Amino acid sequence: MGKYFGTDGFRGEANVALTAEHAFRVGRFLGWYYGQDKKAQIAIGKDTRRSSYMFEYALAAGLTASGADAFLLHVTTTPSVSYVVRTEDFDCGIMISASHNPFYDNGIKIINGLGQKIEATVEEQIERYIDGEHPEIPLAVGERIGRTVDFAAGRNRYIGYLMSIPAHSFKNMKVGLDCSNGSASSIAKSVFDALRAKTYVIHNEPDGTNINANCGSTHIEALQELVKEQQLDVGFAYDGDADRCIAVDHLGNVVDGDKILYVCGKYLKEQGKLTNDTIVTTVMSNLGLYKALDREGISYEKTSVGDKYVCENMMTNGYSLGGEQSGHIIFSRHASTGDGILTSLMLMEALVEKKARLKDLADEVQIFPQILQNVRVADKKAARDNQRVQRAVAKVEKALGQEGRILVRESGTEPLIRVMVEAASREECRKYVQDVVQAIEEEGLAVE
Repeated sequence: MGKYFGTDGFRGEANVALTAEHAFRVGRFLGWYYGQDKKAQIAIGKDTRRSSYMFEYALAAGLTASGADAFLLHVTTTPSVSYVVRTEDFDCGIMISASHNPFYDNGIKIINGLGQKIEATVEEQIERYIDGEHPEIPLAVGERIGRTVDFAAGRNRYIGYLMSIPAHSFKNMKVGLDCSNGSASSIAKSVFDALRAKTYVIHNEPDGTNINANCGSTHIEALQELVKEQQLDVGFAYDGDADRCIAVDHLGNVVDGDKILYVCGKYLKEQGKLTNDTIVTTVMSNLGLYKALDREGISYEKTSVGDKYVCENMMTNGYSLGGEQSGHIIFSRHASTGDGILTSLMLMEALVEKKARLKDLADEVQIFPQILQNVRVADKKAARDNQRVQRAVAKVEKALGQEGRILVRESGTEPLIRVMVEAASREECRKYVQDVVQAIEEEGLAVE
């Protein structure tokens, strides 16, 4: 990870860690970088945060000042930007979003011409330019100055693409959608309506400050209640920029990314569409998923946490399915990044084709109890490398043996150390997590 860019772009509190000046300079660099021998064309999308408008105009100003044309998709999803970039021959795309973070945070995600997250080498050059360590970039003059172009049509093409993917109608299926007051608010319902589902939608009235507020994929309780109260067949919750999805079965049980990977992986294998019968996961996936995949004869790879790393592995090896427990799921036949709405459509395909309930398919995975606790720290590396913390981790590893595991890692987007334990019981998980957290706190590494 660099100084500004983490695993999911440049993210921080708007006008504190991430300012309009930062956005302007990111735009200036990208407009110059891609326009050295031509007029660059770059697409910009944004989520519903109040600050997204500020960053949209700052980025557009930087791009056009460097001579690039900025194509504005307006409020849309991260996967739609990825789709538009790779199908419409843009040089790159920019998504303004802090994903599942609170409204006062924001972020800049840069997507390359293949529709994937930008290479680290380009991020490093942007960081050098932001810090004044890169040669100054000339301003475009005269007719070389760029322009902004309204490109809402690009989002509409993406909606049409999503509608074309399922082979079945969803007629007579009662589906709940939690749009998190984010990007999915402008897309998800129209897709499900077109596929003839009876659609019930909550949290689709963004006001700039309510994105992810007690809703969406990180606050699943509201969707659980909706599904149970309305006796729906299934429910899907998205995050702020709709690149992840968490599902709920007809009884209100949560179906997370691990179970989604299993259900979709088994279905694709049965259809002969799971490349090399292999799924790409991250080190955060549950032991129960691996035991279920072993039973079904499905192989798996493990990457570092971050859909960026899942995608890299998939593209390198040609795999067709991969994802994270958090709900970032990549179907490489249809997309080059995690796509929450696409994920919900693929789950619907499996349910309709197999004439099954999601609960019956997902219950084939017996999840090990898992507890994850985030500890806010002043210095992530210092906390991770602290000798007492490392001794506490080693002690837990020895105690768990082959019947569980502990994972302590730095967040790629926030000043947090994440402590996760899987074990035979929640009591064991809680005890071992607390042992490590206590070591972090007693060493004076935690902050309020």
